[in-house]
Amino acid sequence: MRSVDPLSSLLSGIRAEGSVVCHAVLAAPWTIRFADDAPLTMISVLRGGGTLLLPDGTERAVGVGDTAIVRGPAPFHLADRPATVHGSHAAYEIACFARDAERTAQELGGIHWGTDSEEVTALIVGAYRASGHRHERLLRALPPVLVIKEDVEVCAWLETAAADAAQLSAGSQALMDRLLDWALVCTLRNWFDQAGADAPSWYRGLADPVLAPALQAFHDRPAGAWTVASLAARAGVSRALFAKRFTKLMGRPPLAYLTECRMDEAEALLTDTDLSIAQIGRSVGYADAFGFSAAFKRHKGLSPSTFRAAAA
Repeated sequence: MRSVDPLSSLLSGIRAEGSVVCHAVLAAPWTIRFADDAPLTMISVLRGGGTLLLPDGTERAVGVGDTAIVRGPAPFHLADRPATVHGSHAAYEIACFARDAERTAQELGGIHWGTDSEEVTALIVGAYRASGHRHERLLRALPPVLVIKEDVEVCAWLETAAADAAQLSAGSQALMDRLLDWALVCTLRNWFDQAGADAPSWYRGLADPVLAPALQAFHDRPAGAWTVASLAARAGVSRALFAKRFTKLMGRPPLAYLTECRMDEAEALLTDTDLSIAQIGRSVGYADAFGFSAAFKRHKGLSPSTFRAAAA
């Protein structure tokens, strides 16, 4: 059976849609407004740079080689410098989901590949829609903005690919969208690896040599009849040592974590599928619909059917 880690599960199905490819010559002062109300926006800076300005007042500088992921849905700005927004300046807008997204990209100073101007700001922008409850769980694990430094060779490769896509040849939009999907996964993986204590507990657990085998076994077969003893056996340690280490690193006892994961998965299945209550219950480890419904209501405050109706 193929092993599926929690991060891969959360990332599955997230797709770029109508990405905008811009290589704009911007004379300071300038601002760009990102107006998609998108749950997730990714900005790769290939040349130039500026400052991200978030609605909560957060300012984050981005430069050559930086990839920033901004959690929505509130609109935000990228400016040559923070003070620009309070004075007279050239204002532009990017809306990847808009019907006139190509026109908007063209208005952003035009598409100018290969210019040697010192004032070039080259951006690749992708906006992502959350297509289900599972993706909302991923968004909750992310900070409002994260920035990862990319390798210079990767940036050059992306710029070449973007230049090709900007020619609007057959399949170029699909190519750019898939490249952005790849870039998103790589960026998030790098951030999770570097986040340390800021990473969610399930990700930290997968990096722990003792907990990782047990966590992987559970996430491979969440419907299994897992106990603390059987998980400890997977980890190769005593039941007491496993429970103590698990609680310290994950912030809750093993069985509490298992139940939480099962209920989160049940929420996703209730929201994103037409499976029956009994089918969902079995898929998350309950023998019958009654036992699953009672557990779900105890942890979520609503019966599965009521939750599904409210979500719809």
